[in-house]
Amino acid sequence: MPDYLDDLRLAHVLADAADATTMERFKALDLKVETKPDMTPVSEADKAAEELIRNHLQRARPRDSVLGEEYGAEGSGPRRWVIDPIDGTKNYVRGVPVWATLISLMEAGPGGFHPVVGLVSAPALGRRWWAAKDHGAFTGRSLTSASRIHASGVSDLADASFAYSSLTGWEERGRLDGFLELSREVWRTRAYGDFWPYMMVAEGSVDLCAEPELSLWDMAANAIIVTEAGGTFTGLDGRPGPHSGNAAASNGLLHDALLGRLGD
Repeated sequence: MPDYLDDLRLAHVLADAADATTMERFKALDLKVETKPDMTPVSEADKAAEELIRNHLQRARPRDSVLGEEYGAEGSGPRRWVIDPIDGTKNYVRGVPVWATLISLMEAGPGGFHPVVGLVSAPALGRRWWAAKDHGAFTGRSLTSASRIHASGVSDLADASFAYSSLTGWEERGRLDGFLELSREVWRTRAYGDFWPYMMVAEGSVDLCAEPELSLWDMAANAIIVTEAGGTFTGLDGRPGPHSGNAAASNGLLHDALLGRLGD
């Protein structure tokens, strides 16, 4: 059975290169920002980071395919790298440090592609998280300077911390009533947004989080980090993994309750 540790080491190399590129342009007064057809922003740093990662992968893993937010799909085969060069671009362009590069390796298996490596690097926060299938989840500066992380043991909604991105997405999709019901039942709610709630679930500092609309590159790395930390990651329909176009993540103990309020 493959252990994916060489791929995880490569993911760190890719993240190091991306971090250097994104941090160089973070808070730059002449940063160029465009609006994509879906009305979301993309900066020159998004494009440069994804190009850099793709070029590295072309040399190091020429047989693997790549799917990225900015440049789409390239190649085919049983292994696919999934990249979000800057998750949290709106934060990035406003100088808010909560953004990250998300890198995942997915491998073909029963029912489609499944994440086997995931790395989330948030250089402006000085944080990085990663996981490989059957090897656990970790946080730290590097592979040699890391601590293993675990989801929480909170089992009662009244004691739980719930994280989300915004209210508008739930309202637009007719799910606001369930969202508000859940927010009234839990101990605490906070709108951290983007990748960060999932990493907090993996670390055990947040117990559950959810978002109503996402793309694969928003979720693939987060999914394996949460699950390798002992948590649960599904769509709002309960389907395991990052395949439903939305996400529900928890420590596992609260997952049925989460889907009961927000699920399909």
